[in-house]
Amino acid sequence: MHGQLWFGRGSIPNVSKLTRQLEEQKQRNAQASQANERLEAEIHDLKEGLEIVEEKARSELGMVKANEIYVQIAR
Repeated sequence: MHGQLWFGRGSIPNVSKLTRQLEEQKQRNAQASQANERLEAEIHDLKEGLEIVEEKARSELGMVKANEIYVQIAR
């Protein structure tokens, strides 16, 4: 009976080791999650930035995409 507490699966040392590994994995997961959030924010900023550049190019410079035709209406 006492042997099961100290040796093999479910033993105190084994459970302690698994608990420690679980906590380490949780920390790695949290770090990866934070990195993902930073990357998602960076992607969002880049997309927004490109949309602003495109808007300025269209409105201020009259630029169009290759498959578009620019039409200016005089007021």
